[in-house]
Amino acid sequence: MAEKMRYGERAIKEAKLEDWENPFPERDYEINITFSEFTCLCPRSGYPDFATIRIRYIPDRKIVELKSLKLYLNAYRERHISHEEATNRIYEDLYNLLKPRFLEVIGDFNPRGNVKTVITVSSKERA
Repeated sequence: MAEKMRYGERAIKEAKLEDWENPFPERDYEINITFSEFTCLCPRSGYPDFATIRIRYIPDRKIVELKSLKLYLNAYRERHISHEEATNRIYEDLYNLLKPRFLEVIGDFNPRGNVKTVITVSSKERA
């Protein structure tokens, strides 16, 4: 008997980043988001990798809708992807969606095999 897909699994499978209108586009303010349960799979071994993803941005006209971000990040759990590629893809997808004044994404990966990796991708700091 085939097992039915659960509603959460379906939501993750269909995940798409969504934006909202920034309620204060004339103001510079910073948004900080921490996603402490990020998971993906090593592209070489298939072992799971765990990380905290930190997102910091100054919005322009758009902000990210948080539930869509949660589902989008959860969709990585079945992907065979390196730390570097995952962090850069998250950055690229957010940047393309929001066109923020500033964006920084940090992938802080848990140690595996006694090696800890932290990947930081950011647009240029505003002077």
